[in-house]
Amino acid sequence: MAYVDVKNREKAIKMIENRGVTIEEIANVTLLIQKEYIPELTLEDCVENILKVLEKTEVQNVIFTGLALDMLCEQNLLPDPLDKMVKSDYSLYGVDEILALGIVNVYGSIGFTNFGYVDKVKIGVIKTVDEMGKNTDKCMTFMDDIIGGLAAAAASRIAHNRYGKIIGK
Repeated sequence: MAYVDVKNREKAIKMIENRGVTIEEIANVTLLIQKEYIPELTLEDCVENILKVLEKTEVQNVIFTGLALDMLCEQNLLPDPLDKMVKSDYSLYGVDEILALGIVNVYGSIGFTNFGYVDKVKIGVIKTVDEMGKNTDKCMTFMDDIIGGLAAAAASRIAHNRYGKIIGK
């Protein structure tokens, strides 16, 4: 049995919630990604899978690092030119997406595909957070990609569990 650091999972959830996003909102994105392929999928299934993704140490570390950078940016504590790039969510910066790929990497190529989709179309709460970062004094440069990564990873986990059973794994 794998070791699960419940304390750090709860800290990661609290950090996300303190930035204004609930696990249910992230699960709604997961549901949107997978509902076409698994019509019987429920929001509760998606929440359960988000929580499983959040058990991974690598995922927790991405959340702690990315959200800390967003918060430090809001306090003007990042050095120049990093502060300007993070504040403006500079399109050629890309480190926010690279960090979020650390979440989806746990679930293979389907995780990357799912993340690319939600990062491009910005569905659900991802769009809300992205717009908040662009239209308020909140820095959400890493946050939108982290929640996209969580939703994509959970969708990938659901697909792995469903289709792994179908082909006899």
